[in-house]
Amino acid sequence: MQFFENSRVWIYQSDKELTAEQTEKLQQQLNNFTQSWTAHNHQLKAAAIVKYNRFIILLVDESQAGATGCSIDKSVHLMKLIEQEYHVNLFDRFNLAYRVDSGITSVPRAQFEELVKAGVIDESTIVFNNMVQTLAELQTKWEVPLKDSWHMQLFGSLLVS
Repeated sequence: MQFFENSRVWIYQSDKELTAEQTEKLQQQLNNFTQSWTAHNHQLKAAAIVKYNRFIILLVDESQAGATGCSIDKSVHLMKLIEQEYHVNLFDRFNLAYRVDSGITSVPRAQFEELVKAGVIDESTIVFNNMVQTLAELQTKWEVPLKDSWHMQLFGSLLVS
C-alpha cells in the first residue's frame, strides 16, 4: 500500500523491547485493527508497523478519509489494551529512546540527562523523535543525531565538550 508523504503518523514507544514472538503477534493485531479502522463509517487507508520490536507506528492517508476524534480514540483504546496484554508502557513521553551500539535502549528523562552529563550520550547519538506527525517527517526526522532533534533544546547545555 502506498502512502502520501503528508499521511498522518502516530508513534507509540514501548518502555521495553518486545520479543520476536510478541512482535509477530502484535503486528497481526495491528493489521486486523487497521483493516477495519473507520472514521464516521468510512474506511481509513491505514497501516501499522512494529519497528525495532519497540515502536508502534500508525499511518493514515487522509486523502481517502480523515482520522477524526472518534477514530483516534479507537486507536488509543487499542494501545491501552496492548499495554495491558504485553505489560508495557506506551504513553510515557519522558521515556527517551536512543541507539547504543547495534541496539536501541530507552531510559527515563532523568537518567537520559545523567547520561548526557557523563558524555555517554553526545550530540552524535541517534535519538528517536516520536513527535513526528507525517510520513515525510518519519522518513527524515524520526531517527536523528541528538544535535538535530528537539532533545537539543532540553539537553544541549549539558553536553560534555
